[in-house]
Amino acid sequence: MTAANPSAPPELGPADQQALARMRLHNPDANPLARLPDVPPSRIPRHIAIIMDGNGRWAKEKGFPRQFGHLNGARSVRENLEECVKLGVEALTLYSFSLENWKRPKEEVDALMELCIRYLDGEQQQMVREGVRLRIIGRREGLPADVLAVMDRVTKATEHCRRVTLCLAVNYGSRAEITDAVRKLAERVAAGELTPSQIDEAMVSESLYTAGMPDPDLLIRTAGEMRVSNYLLWQISYAELHVTSAYWPDFGVEKLHEAIRDFSKRSRRFGAIEEARSHA
Repeated sequence: MTAANPSAPPELGPADQQALARMRLHNPDANPLARLPDVPPSRIPRHIAIIMDGNGRWAKEKGFPRQFGHLNGARSVRENLEECVKLGVEALTLYSFSLENWKRPKEEVDALMELCIRYLDGEQQQMVREGVRLRIIGRREGLPADVLAVMDRVTKATEHCRRVTLCLAVNYGSRAEITDAVRKLAERVAAGELTPSQIDEAMVSESLYTAGMPDPDLLIRTAGEMRVSNYLLWQISYAELHVTSAYWPDFGVEKLHEAIRDFSKRSRRFGAIEEARSHA
């Protein structure tokens, strides 16, 4: 009898086959088994959300101004996005600039706005080549005209891309998002388009900035802070949380793999008990 090949990939069950087929519908080059052979394809998150924290502390500890940390954080964005494409992740949502961030010193806010322009300008052609669709969530009011212009231009240029969605939360706050959704629904009620009793969770979800995207499966926070900071409060209701002490500029592929391995070991019961779900 021929001995088994220890390096051969494991035989895939129906759930993993379905997961691979779903990935390759939008990204034919997705190959999670080559990147993370110890994680079944069905355990790769469809949508990863990240609170990118620690840029300023990373820079300060190295004796540089905070802006230097933000510049190096942009490198981590590129590295993690490229790996998400290879893994077959459908969406990566990054907390880029919160409504509360306007309280920071003006020179830092100006630097962040300039970095947003430089990043999107510099990445547009690469995003198109790699099949990365850009989506921006957050309030437009208050953002500089040149920032809005580059966001709109890159969003338009990448709207046909399907390999992965890069969703940037800019001028974003989850309570503001939910408030805007409530207002939108209230306007429809006032116009006679629907009644209050017709409003359900699906209708609320479709009124949020993230309408049409799957909810995050995994929420990662860097720099060790144990809070969600008004980020995707509705959408992360059943997300698994992974907190790492690494600052965002140090969060590369190895750290991303660590977070996904952690996620893959979780039992996601969605309010049920394991025995009930296993016999469903």
